[in-house]
Parts: sequence; structure tokens; C-alpha cells
Amino acid sequence: MGSQQAPLKHLAPGWYAIVMGLAGLSLAWHAAVPLLGDGAGAAAVVIGALAALVFAVLVVAGVWRRVRHPGAWGEDLKHPVRHVFVAALPIALLLLVTSAVAAGLGGPLLEALWWAASLAQLSVTVWVMSRWWRAGPGGGLPWASLTPALFIPIVGNVLVPLAGVPLGRPEWAAAQFGLGVLFWPLVLVLLLVRVASQGPWPERLLPANFIFVAPPAAVGLSALRFGVTPLVVWGLWGAALFSLLWMATLLRRIAELPFGVVHWGMSFPMAAFTALTLRLAPTGTASLAGIGLLAATSLLVAALALATLRGLRDGSLLVPESVPIAAATAPAAGTPA
Repeated sequence: MGSQQAPLKHLAPGWYAIVMGLAGLSLAWHAAVPLLGDGAGAAAVVIGALAALVFAVLVVAGVWRRVRHPGAWGEDLKHPVRHVFVAALPIALLLLVTSAVAAGLGGPLLEALWWAASLAQLSVTVWVMSRWWRAGPGGGLPWASLTPALFIPIVGNVLVPLAGVPLGRPEWAAAQFGLGVLFWPLVLVLLLVRVASQGPWPERLLPANFIFVAPPAAVGLSALRFGVTPLVVWGLWGAALFSLLWMATLLRRIAELPFGVVHWGMSFPMAAFTALTLRLAPTGTASLAGIGLLAATSLLVAALALATLRGLRDGSLLVPESVPIAAATAPAAGTPA
């Protein structure tokens, strides 16, 4: 069967970004409860349940994909860009547990899921970074691997405290948080060096640029769990705000791109920034910015969901890559080499 007739073969790990976006939006609505009341909490629970449903569907589809197309998973692991999205699975589970904790749930099962997601996230981080020491194909740090998606496996560790602290595991949560904080600046520098020396990544990856917003926003949210002074967290909020304004300059170009799953890379960063804004300013005039962000993020996620359903219906999403792997190393058209 040709790849065009086997859409399941192209269900790469990047699809878990949908769960990340939905679960992140659930957390943002939870953060709005002090301002909007119980209605916001109810909305958060509904969105969180939808995220859990999508996660379950993707897990089942992923298992069936391994059965029907056993070589596809190996291709994902060898791909210079796609391999980092393996981390989206444990991160999605971490965020689902965090959403459940925010809804007031707890217990041994939830803690077990948190441990599983946390350790899986750590394992994926070690695996991704171990590739940096390998020689030959698939090893080292080829330019193709340096895209904003690299933030996912590295900085995803800072999300561990969001549920870890309420579940009574602050020590391990802090240890994994430290890993993400250590390598966030390193990844940022690597990406800027890539842009300076090779030009930007391919145009079709432009929506992923919004991932720049996620690290300072997520670090800020976790820092609040540790009781860090609000002024420090406001500093992280400022870094996230600048990143958002910086990436907003790309919106016109992003809007002109054909829709792809990569567009979901915009959702969790926006949700994390929205949640941080609402946590820092739950009441008063400053909270109006949080409400505005909540509305914008909700509309964004709704638009992405509709576009995804439309793409699945017309068969434009689960298809082979439009650009070969080798071409991913080339600078985008019109950029300096």
C-alpha cells in the first residue's frame, strides 16, 4: 500500500501537540477561576476532559500504527527534526495530570501517572541529548535539528513541578525543574547561532517559532509553585511577553501557510503565557490583560481544532512530508546562507 493510501503511517509524535494545547488551555481557564468564578472551572474541566480523550485516541492510534507500520516509528526516531517530538507524549501526560490536580483530583493513580510522565520526560531528554555525542548520520548537532522544537524535550522538564509540588513531591520536581532551567538558555543560544550562520529554518516551520514563548512562561508558572518572589516571576513574564511580541511579527506570514499540525505549536505557548498572566494578576485592572489573552487563546485553539478536523476530512494532514529530510538543512528561500 502506498504512503498516500496509508494515512496512519504519518501519525508522527508531533500530533501530541494537540493535547498539549488543549491541556494548556484547561490550565489557563483554571487560572481564571478567581476572576470569572466557577464557570471558568467548569470550562477548564470540560477542556481537560477533551484533552484526555484526544490523548487516548492518539495512544490507541499510535499503537495501531506500530502494528501496521513498524518502520514508521524508527523513521521518526532517526529524523533530524521529528525525533524531538517524541517528548510531546510525556509532556502531554504531565499536562493532563496537572489539569486533573488543578481540578482538585488526587490519589495514588494520579501520582503514579505523574511519576511515569516525569521519568519518561527525563529519559527522552537524556536520549535526545545523547545523540549530540554520536558521530555519523543522526548524531551531533546538524543544522536541521536546530529548530524551536528542540525546546520541547529540553525545557519540558520545567513543567514537572506544576503537578509534582501539589502531589507532595517537591524535591524531585525541583531537580527536574533545574534541568530545564539549565538548558533553556543553551538551546536559545544554539537557535540564534543557527539563524545567524545558516538563516532561519524552513518557512513551513514558522508556527513553531511561538515555542520561544513557552520556556519563560512555563518556568514562571513552576516558580510560583516553589514560592519564588513574584518580582522574579514578573521578570520571566516580561521575557515571555517580549517573545510573544517578537513572534507576533510573523503572524501574517504564518497565516499565508497551508495548515499543518505544526500550527498547534502556537497553542501551548499562548496558553502558558495566559495562565501565568492570570496567576500574577488574578484581580484588578491588570487582570483584564489576562482575560483578553484567555479569549484570544481560546479562539486560537478553536480555530486550530476546526482546521484539524477539516484537514482530516479532506486528507491534507496525514500525508508524507512536503520537503525531504535533506532539504531541511537548507536555509529558507530568500534568507542568507
